[in-house]
Amino acid sequence: MVQASLVAEILGGVAVLGREVHSTSDLESLVEGGIPKAALRRALQRVFAVASERNRILYLVVPQATFKRRVLRLRPAESERTERLARVIAAAEVVWDDREDAREWLTQPHPELGGRTPIESALTELGARRVEQVLDKLEYGLPV
Repeated sequence: MVQASLVAEILGGVAVLGREVHSTSDLESLVEGGIPKAALRRALQRVFAVASERNRILYLVVPQATFKRRVLRLRPAESERTERLARVIAAAEVVWDDREDAREWLTQPHPELGGRTPIESALTELGARRVEQVLDKLEYGLPV
């Protein structure tokens, strides 16, 4: 399990979230209260250098018109999807032990994910679980 503090760092840390996150319980209350919409952009910037690529995934998490209407915070369901993406990004960075290697892995199609990229797969809860299973296999040296 990835540390909550790393997930929070990927979401922008105290500067974006407005408070420190030390535990899964802290993350849960943050999600319930609505993660700042800037946190979604910050998480996706960690993976995508090009704005058009970043926006493509952003608008799959929260439709474009809805995202533009949100003033400061995402709704709980949108916050949950945002936290899930950040958690998968954090897990990839831990396994690869290199942000650039993790970014590359997250954006390349993977056969165990039906040819989808890990970041696209992580848009759903079941897809994120599959990505985390692949990462666990990589971390423990199991065939992938």
